[in-house]
Amino acid sequence: MLKVENISKDYGPVKAVDHLSFECDQGEIFGLLGENGAGKTTTFRMIMGLIDSKEGKITLDGKKIDYTITDQIGFVTEERSLLTKLTVEEQVKFYGALKNMDDDAVNKALDEWLTRFDILEYRHRKIKELSKGNQQKIQFICAVMNHPRLLILDEPFTGLDPINVKMMKDAIYDLKKEGCSIIFSSHQMEYIEEFCEKLVILVKGKTILNGYLEDIKQEYGIKRIEIIGDVSEDDFSKIKGIQKIEKRNDKWVLHIQSEEVVSKVFKAIQSKKIWKFEAMKPTLNEIFIEKVGGQK
Repeated sequence: MLKVENISKDYGPVKAVDHLSFECDQGEIFGLLGENGAGKTTTFRMIMGLIDSKEGKITLDGKKIDYTITDQIGFVTEERSLLTKLTVEEQVKFYGALKNMDDDAVNKALDEWLTRFDILEYRHRKIKELSKGNQQKIQFICAVMNHPRLLILDEPFTGLDPINVKMMKDAIYDLKKEGCSIIFSSHQMEYIEEFCEKLVILVKGKTILNGYLEDIKQEYGIKRIEIIGDVSEDDFSKIKGIQKIEKRNDKWVLHIQSEEVVSKVFKAIQSKKIWKFEAMKPTLNEIFIEKVGGQK
């Protein structure tokens, strides 16, 4: 388990992280969200032991993170952190040495991962000759080849097409099953909703939302109704509590004030031919915009 307790970090007058606390259990994927400059990268660096926090503490399985255990942490950075003049094999062996892996273990892991990601033929290619997507695969392999106890993923799907996103998603789920604790950060909220049960949202280093995603959505309640059927705007335009009506292709989307409006809408159209009627909680994207935008 990763445990972050009340950590803070200043850069001169700027408070990059302000009393942040959260836990990521073994075999859990935890979301760390925020705009650019919210304090995510600083938090990652403190977790990795690259910089010290001003106060608070960070532990992995009860032990303070230092250079005796950092080789058990994998980190996929948002920017490429590869040596582009090296070949794939040279790059992976370099990282393997940093993780205290012997050549046999590195070669075995490299064969397995290159085969899994369908890029075995690139073993002796230079990094600079690879596409952005294949470079991202190599970066991921470097982070996970020793089956880390903790994995930090910062925009891990950058440059990947849908097929390769699926490959990497499957790999992340397999690491989760092995018991790896995973911190996941992305501006693409659909990935956070897919992977993460718990999350923190930061604004200028401060926690503005923290908890289980389903609990957070439950607090917000039903925010819209989606309808597909033989209906028109006149069928519900006079119902009180509807804030906005949208037509998206063959679907009506009603933005509502409260859950009480759902039964009113259903009653108004129940005699019509309906293919879909769904009362929906807000998406994480909507919650993020409301919470982060509200801070501004």
